[in-house]
Amino acid sequence: MSEDGAAGFTSQAGTDAMHADPFVVDLVIRARNGDKRAWDALVEQYAPLIWSICRRYRLSRADAEHVGQSVWLLLVDQLGKVRDPAALPRWLAAITRRECRRVLRAAHGPHTVGYGLDADNLAEQVGAEQELLEAERHAALREAFAHLPPDGQRLIALLIADPPPPYTEIGVRLGIPTGSISPNRSRCLAKMRRYPAIAALINSEEKQYPTGINLPRNMT
Repeated sequence: MSEDGAAGFTSQAGTDAMHADPFVVDLVIRARNGDKRAWDALVEQYAPLIWSICRRYRLSRADAEHVGQSVWLLLVDQLGKVRDPAALPRWLAAITRRECRRVLRAAHGPHTVGYGLDADNLAEQVGAEQELLEAERHAALREAFAHLPPDGQRLIALLIADPPPPYTEIGVRLGIPTGSISPNRSRCLAKMRRYPAIAALINSEEKQYPTGINLPRNMT
C-alpha cells in the first residue's frame, strides 16, 4: 500500500477482500451510487477512527476538524474509482495519518514528524491495526446498542454515564425497582453479546487473546 493508501482502495481487490465486512462493502457501493443514507452511515461509522488518529497526533480540535473534512472530501473524490470497498478502513486510516502530518509540517516545519526508522514504521503499523480494531469495536457496540429495546437503551446509557448515577436514582428515573436493575442489565448485555457483529468480534479475539473483547467501563 502506498503512503496515502489510495492504491489499495482503487486497485483490484486484494487481501482485505478476504476479511471484508459485507455491511461496509454494501455501504461503500451504495454511497458510490449516490445513496446519501449510505454515505451518512459511512461517516458515522468511521468518524471515530479519524478522530482517534488526530488525537494520537495531538492535533487541536480545529486542526482535527480540518483533517476530517479533508479526508471526507478526498473520499468523495475517490468513491467513483473504488474497486476494493473492503479496503476503505485502511485507506481512511492512511489518508488521515498523511493529512495529520501535513498539518504538523505546515505548523512546525518539514522535520516535525519523521518516520524514517524501521522501529517507527513498525510502531506506525501496530498503531494503525489498533485504530482499526478500536473503530470496529465502537461500530459493533453502537449497532448492538441500537438494537436494544428503548428501555434497555435508557438503562445502559445511565449505567455507562461518567459518573454513573446511583441505583436508587436510576430506579426513580426509569420507574423500575432498584432490585431489578442488575438483572435487566445482565439481560441487555447478554443480548448485546449475541448481536452478530459483537459475537464475531468476541469469537475472533478469543482465538488470539483469552480475555476476549471488553465492553465499555461500567457495562460489565
